[in-house]
Amino acid sequence: MIDPVSMSAIAAVFGAVGSGMASEAGKLAWESAGGLVRRLAGREVPAPATPDELDAVARMVHDRVHDDPELALIWTRFARGVRTPGRITGPGRHCLPPAPRSFTDRQEALKLLDKEAMRPFGGRPRLVLLHGPEGIGTSTLAHHWGARQTARFADGQLYADLRTLGPEPVLTTLLRQLGLPDEEIPPSAADRATLFRASLTDRRALVVLDHAQSAAQVQPLLASAADVVTLVVARSPLAGLDALRIPVGPLTRRDARRLLTELVGRPAVTAARATLPAVLDRCAGSPYALRAAAPRLTAPTQPAAGPDTDPVTSAVEDSYRLLAPDAARLYRLTGLYDWPALDAAAAARAADTDEPEAARLLGELADALLVERTDDGRHRYRPAVRAHAERTAAATDGIAASSAAVSRTVQHYVHLGLAAAQAALPESWRVPSTATPLSYENRGAGVAALAAEAPSLVQAVRAAEEFGDWDTVVLLGQTLWPLQLKAGHHDVLLPALRTGARTADTHFPGTRGAGALHAQLAHSLMELRRWDEAEPEALAAARDERAAGHVRGHASAVEFLGLLRLRQWRFAEAYSAFDEAYGILDGIGPDDEGAADLPRARALLERHRGRALRGMGRPAEAVARLEHALAFFRASGEAYNTARTLTDLAETRLTEGGFTAARALIDEAAYALRDEKAEQHLSYLRLLRERCEG
Repeated sequence: MIDPVSMSAIAAVFGAVGSGMASEAGKLAWESAGGLVRRLAGREVPAPATPDELDAVARMVHDRVHDDPELALIWTRFARGVRTPGRITGPGRHCLPPAPRSFTDRQEALKLLDKEAMRPFGGRPRLVLLHGPEGIGTSTLAHHWGARQTARFADGQLYADLRTLGPEPVLTTLLRQLGLPDEEIPPSAADRATLFRASLTDRRALVVLDHAQSAAQVQPLLASAADVVTLVVARSPLAGLDALRIPVGPLTRRDARRLLTELVGRPAVTAARATLPAVLDRCAGSPYALRAAAPRLTAPTQPAAGPDTDPVTSAVEDSYRLLAPDAARLYRLTGLYDWPALDAAAAARAADTDEPEAARLLGELADALLVERTDDGRHRYRPAVRAHAERTAAATDGIAASSAAVSRTVQHYVHLGLAAAQAALPESWRVPSTATPLSYENRGAGVAALAAEAPSLVQAVRAAEEFGDWDTVVLLGQTLWPLQLKAGHHDVLLPALRTGARTADTHFPGTRGAGALHAQLAHSLMELRRWDEAEPEALAAARDERAAGHVRGHASAVEFLGLLRLRQWRFAEAYSAFDEAYGILDGIGPDDEGAADLPRARALLERHRGRALRGMGRPAEAVARLEHALAFFRASGEAYNTARTLTDLAETRLTEGGFTAARALIDEAAYALRDEKAEQHLSYLRLLRERCEG
């Protein structure tokens, strides 16, 4: 049995509490840990933000509890109420995209992959780099090999497309595929990487990292487990990646003909006897070019491609030339900007047509292999295909029409973001009230729409910045608030929030919009445990809201600074911030904006002040503040805030050894949450109850 007061056990407890901060219950546990550390140290100790700082705090706790049996008992009770998951043990998913039905050649590459998967481990990770030019079939090869290996990788086949995601969001995707719920995914990238690697330790799993662009992008995603094979797919050999390199080149002429036969049948290939040699020359062994050419084998061909001509570009030009004018126009205008994926509504705005027509035309483009269908019904461009669409639009439509198409698409995402945000958080004064023709039926639909379109909303912010449309940059950034608050996605949204705050500082300093963007950026940085970066943003939010004369926003920004201080275990400063926010609210008159929200805002601040007082080691004052807040939430019928305040009171009672009183509060909190679908919080309450029994 592990000694709970050993150095390794203490460090493990702090690591577990810190990595669990994605959920509300995890944040409460972290705050409680800070209060306990203060009690053990006899002084305020800043929260550890780095591994070295965590080790220092663990060492201090270790030394204190070994000198004092009473403190050792207090620590042991707390530690036994912390679950240290270690790794994900549930079944992984099989998430590889489906392999194409027609596949030929690549026997040598398949043999090398089999050999690498079966070789003795010897401490060397099984890491393979498949590389080759666009359209040559590297991804297809990875998917095909994976489809043949489902028995070998019974514990999961994980897949991540690195074309649009950085390492931090990709780690979130991979942890989801391992079966981890969103609320249990650690907030920091380092903790995610550690959990990902630990969770693969005893698994027989395949990890495919598609469309990699650099070794640095891949490095945080690599695991060294004995029975894990990682396939990295890239267009070129990635310098600095210590992997078995398997180059993927053009198909031989015989295999190119065989692929065409599999695609269209022997009679069609025989009928194309006259044109087939020219088709094979023009496709130059590119599987993409051959698939694109298959439907038009008997059509007249262009001259054979020269040695420096890209067969993918040639195939795209051939497919484009056969499009009807309306399909060609939609192809050009939707390909002008690097959107992660487009649905029919976005494409309709780009081409200035109606949605059913856009859906029909996208289907034609997909059939011609000019766009790819995604799993969620959207469409996206290959990089080389989009480059062709952009060049062709510039030559055919001109700069003015091209700019107008991108602007229309951005405005589509503005309306989508506004409508979804207003549906997701209708009561929030942070959500812009700008009118929009779109609507969503309920809160869940609004959050789902924001989550589904988050990458495109971020890209729309980039486009608006490039166009110098500063109002749109700020407005789009503000529509992201409900997604931050209700679903996280902080890694994905961070670039857009940084752009929004930077734009507001330059073009709208001292305005409510600037205050809102700084507050949103501070929130995401705090949730990602990047506290040193969050602090100046919170201060900037308070500065801009104060300059704008927005009393409610000013109070909220100062309140947020207090919440950040709670995370940092700076409890006295947190209390001062909550006190200041309470005083700022006194500046709202009975007829002023925000007057109706004052009772609830003050109750929340009372709860926060109680939490800060508990962390400061002043339990009697903490109880008084918390009971005052509890009376309001009980009277108003807010079940979730009632339960959160009851939990705070239970923690405070436990700190002083009031186990009987704490049990009653815990049971009441659990009853309040019976219809709230708050399993994480209920799980935390069960842990608190175990501490009572202990």
